[in-house]
Amino acid sequence: MSALIDGIKGNRFAVLGRAGMDLFADPIGTKSEDADTFRADLGGSSANICTGLAKLGSQASLITSVSDDAVGRFCMNKLEHYGVDTSFIRVVGGEYRMSLAVYESRIDDFQNVIYRNGAVDFQVTEEDMDKVDYSSFSAIISAGTVFAAEPSRSATFRAFENARNAALPIIFDIDYRPYSWPSPEVAADVLSRAGEASDLIVGNDEEFGFMAGGVDKGFAKATELAEKPGRIVIYKMGEKGAVTLADGQEIHTGIYPVDAVKPNGAGDSFMAGLLASIATGHSLEDAVMRGSACASIVVSQPGCAPAMPTTSQLDAFLAAHPGPTR
Repeated sequence: MSALIDGIKGNRFAVLGRAGMDLFADPIGTKSEDADTFRADLGGSSANICTGLAKLGSQASLITSVSDDAVGRFCMNKLEHYGVDTSFIRVVGGEYRMSLAVYESRIDDFQNVIYRNGAVDFQVTEEDMDKVDYSSFSAIISAGTVFAAEPSRSATFRAFENARNAALPIIFDIDYRPYSWPSPEVAADVLSRAGEASDLIVGNDEEFGFMAGGVDKGFAKATELAEKPGRIVIYKMGEKGAVTLADGQEIHTGIYPVDAVKPNGAGDSFMAGLLASIATGHSLEDAVMRGSACASIVVSQPGCAPAMPTTSQLDAFLAAHPGPTR
């Protein structure tokens, strides 16, 4: 486990996966179909993780491709605004397009409409991954969506191989999105391969259950993955908290209850808070709790990238909050 923790403590992350545009109905509580106004900001799971890391003082580079159009440039501008390194992003012409998510700031009857037709982020190639200077990073992070289509799937496995050759730990957020995949069977096979190749695996009970062939088998799957020496597995259970499996231990942690205005963005913020906290010297259990606090902060505000907390905002939240559930 020390190699994994040391890599995270290096605090220089290469993040594989998509950026996109989020449009969210304004004001809070408005349904998308009733909205007169939408706010626009950066979205996409990997871009959100990068933003969360950068706001918490870590170095984060996004490795992806973006469209050669106004929305692609919007996303690049936002990434740079949030302090994310964009030097490994390739601009792709033609009819490929950025992801677009249209959602609302409400919990009841929450709707999130995602457009992934001709998604440009799936156009990342093995050649793109070979151009990355892996020695300039201390760990690599991937969200599961990158494995859903070619050439991105093969490119990401190439990046894993390159990272392994450079002695970088691999951090994997399962992030299963059924609409991106050709079939559940293909997804289960490919995501399981990615999990086997990773040193830190984060997912929720449904995602581990999906990999295992049934939600009731999810925890057993997480436990099995955690048996590899040096690997950490974090099994998230929503309002029930999380179980961190490391070195034969089970660390049970709760959540920080808040008045949520939306459900999305929590997982990306959790990952950023977890890694940035390990990087700054917090224990694994404390880092999980700080990641949980980041998730609570994000669901209590509109938007994803703009809601990611800074270190001072995270510390203020923890100081003011009565504490986590048991």
